[in-house]
Amino acid sequence: MPPDRAAPRLLADIGGTNVRFALAPSDGPGEGPAFAHLRALKVADFPDLAGAARAYLDAVRPPTPPASGCIAVAGPVGGNLLTLTNHAGWRIDLQATAAALGLTRLTAVNDFVANAHAVAGLGGDDLLTLRRGAPDGAAPRLVMGPGTGLGVALLVPCPEAPGGWHAVATEGGHASIAAQDDAEWALLADLRRRFGHVSAERVASGPGLVNLYGACCRRAGRAPAEEMHAAAISAAAVDGSDPQARAALDAFFAFLGNAAGSLALATGARGGVWLMGGILPRLAEALTASAFFERFTAKGRFADWLGQVPVHLVTHPAPALVGLAGAEDDGAADD
Repeated sequence: MPPDRAAPRLLADIGGTNVRFALAPSDGPGEGPAFAHLRALKVADFPDLAGAARAYLDAVRPPTPPASGCIAVAGPVGGNLLTLTNHAGWRIDLQATAAALGLTRLTAVNDFVANAHAVAGLGGDDLLTLRRGAPDGAAPRLVMGPGTGLGVALLVPCPEAPGGWHAVATEGGHASIAAQDDAEWALLADLRRRFGHVSAERVASGPGLVNLYGACCRRAGRAPAEEMHAAAISAAAVDGSDPQARAALDAFFAFLGNAAGSLALATGARGGVWLMGGILPRLAEALTASAFFERFTAKGRFADWLGQVPVHLVTHPAPALVGLAGAEDDGAADD
């Protein structure tokens, strides 16, 4: 049964910490806003997606209830049952959730596939170009960002795809990270004792910043300040009140640059790198002053190659919802 074209679509961007909801026209955004009634709720406050969606709909009370929906999930997408990589509490049954919400259709994509789909439509106040470089318009584009995890997706040229680009989900954030100096070796050795395998996500995400802060404190022979979460650590780093917080944030940016350069090199992303997520827009000045670009290009004989890759910072508060809103409600979002 096709969805009611007069009813809105329910959109949800589900991360490890927050779920952001919005409503979008069922036939695409057209000339108006991509979506309306943006709200963010805490994942931990609800037993499942259906409960969070009901709370959202009760709060915004749309004149016409949504007939279909599309969700972006921070984890692998395939089949009817989905789980979040960084939140074990939610197990999403697409068919059961659709039935519970009275939707005729509920589709899902990886969250960074949705973010990647948004890239072409972002500009102006939604985007800050950190380095212009010399983009190759026919080359892949890398989209990545630290939040509760480290999301990574790739946009590849595809004439048959809507807009000429196809978004590819990856789990690049779980690739191993390498040290570039003795200080980083010591930090990774500390984290290996705790985790065994140290991925890029273990050091270039919100929890990764907390991991680095703990490791920096142990190296300095002091106990970490109690209950220091990522936002508090970054604030203490920027205002200079905690030297280990400063060291942790410096290492965070360096590891992020290392990972971004390696992924750009591995994927041939001469079209550019788009950084996003909940952390970086608040730290744009600290990012540009950090070792990010030094580590991004520190790839030996391919330093000049990477020096031509543009780097952008997405400042839009909900790019995944922009990407979901632009997907036609005909099954194209299932891949």
